[in-house]
Amino acid sequence: MRANDRSRTAAEVLIDQLVIHGARHVFCVPGESYIAALDAMVDRPLEVTVCGQEGGACIMAEAMGKLTGRPGICFVTRGPGATNASSGLHIAQQDSTPLILFVGQIAREYREREAFQELDYRAVFGSIAKWVTEIDDAARVPELISRAFHMATSGRPGPVVIALPEDMLVERVVAADAPAFDPVETSPGPSDIRRLQTLLNEAQRPIALLGGSRWSKTACAAMQQFAERFMLPVATTFRRAHLFDPFHPCYAGDLGIGPNPKLLARVKNADLVMLIGGRLGEMPSQSYTLFDIPGPRQTLVHVHPGAEELGRVYKPHLAIHAAPTAFAAAAEGLQPPNEIKWEAGTKTAHADYLAWTEQPTEQPGGVNLGAVMVWLRENLPEDAVLCNGAGNFASWVHRFFRFRRFAQHIAPTSGSMGYGVPAAIGIKRLYPERTVVCIAGDGDFLMNSQEYATAAQYDLPVITVIADNGLYGTIRMHQEREYPGRVSATVLKNPDFVAYARAFGGFGVLVDKTADFPKAFRAAQKSGKPAVIQLKIDPDAITPAMTLAKIGAAARAKQKQ
Repeated sequence: MRANDRSRTAAEVLIDQLVIHGARHVFCVPGESYIAALDAMVDRPLEVTVCGQEGGACIMAEAMGKLTGRPGICFVTRGPGATNASSGLHIAQQDSTPLILFVGQIAREYREREAFQELDYRAVFGSIAKWVTEIDDAARVPELISRAFHMATSGRPGPVVIALPEDMLVERVVAADAPAFDPVETSPGPSDIRRLQTLLNEAQRPIALLGGSRWSKTACAAMQQFAERFMLPVATTFRRAHLFDPFHPCYAGDLGIGPNPKLLARVKNADLVMLIGGRLGEMPSQSYTLFDIPGPRQTLVHVHPGAEELGRVYKPHLAIHAAPTAFAAAAEGLQPPNEIKWEAGTKTAHADYLAWTEQPTEQPGGVNLGAVMVWLRENLPEDAVLCNGAGNFASWVHRFFRFRRFAQHIAPTSGSMGYGVPAAIGIKRLYPERTVVCIAGDGDFLMNSQEYATAAQYDLPVITVIADNGLYGTIRMHQEREYPGRVSATVLKNPDFVAYARAFGGFGVLVDKTADFPKAFRAAQKSGKPAVIQLKIDPDAITPAMTLAKIGAAARAKQKQ
């Protein structure tokens, strides 16, 4: 409560700063260590989502940060609450997502006694966060929260962790509010644009790769116009396919896991590679095999908002320290050469992409996950959002679903299982009017399935499609490749997923034939409830291109050589 002397508790000051900086949603699991902050939320214009477990809460906040480009906000309690949330922190770090995690902390007078649930958060989270701090002085709350918003969004975005001693939160202070933050935009210099113009004029086989964060709908549209003027082939990196319209005549495909071999050959054969926004990590670089380290054979132009990333792995011929949004605007000033030498190659690249993704591949078993993805891409509303976690099931998403809109795909480049369910709930909380679909594996779903209670509590009709093959499929695939026939620790005993959904008051349906999926999906939509569609997938159907049996047979043949 505000006092007559204009003083507020530190908790009230904190929550006021969140509102000033534009936060409208908070995801949390309640804890006594920050109960003063929970009380301060009551009178502020914040939508508070109470979650089942801190890992799910942090992922919901991360998903919101990924979609909006503004920090997702999560509150958790000390000790085990904080360590549970670390999975979401790691995702935000690897995915370059703005996130602020507030952690309740023991009273200051108890520190360094290993008090109940005590942790040194700077030590624990220092390697997976951009900045970790603990607020000891209540008067500095506005300053440090402002810094957190700037830190989370500037340069390469990432997570910030702020520990809140419970005794500090109840101190009364008279403190001026900070002004609302604005993300810092770094733009290309004129000399950068001139050098890039020269490289484009000299190129014979260029290609652009789009990835990373700090994009916007406007920036994506500008990049499409740039590509169109130059007839430049454009590929997107792992789980960033939403950055470029797949039906644009310049789109060359998805450079992630299991990419089109023709696309890989095109990148290797390029004489100019423009990497815009991304880091070219292990997945899009195909385990660091596409380019020589540290000096690529191809002429490499690397555009990135974080100066520390330029030259970190690959030494670029031209390093441009700029956010993708600013670079996309500056690219409007570039002029195509009088003679575009690569136009025919661009048309071929797009034709190769369409052919690679047009029809589902044949699969063993009654349900073809590729056919399911093709049906979804042709029948979901234009503004639908797809979320998924990690597992071999996602390779069908990457190959056969065509993302037409910016931020239509919310998924972890960190490869974190358990992401899809809480991410879908977080996005549905933000956009209740949009269709939100989670595609999950069985093991993937179970890692955060408790958040179906959250969906039920807030009447969020997310639809989860579970690819149930009874396996930790990715690990089993590697196991069969390296140790064929020797199955260890990769078999799952699954629940009745339909009954699970119904237990929360949701909708559930089992599909064991591909032809039955459309009816099941429409029934899930019509139910208006959190829904599960359980697909019975043959365990042999392990990738769109290879069965488990064929992988094992190839491994045995290799052993005999």
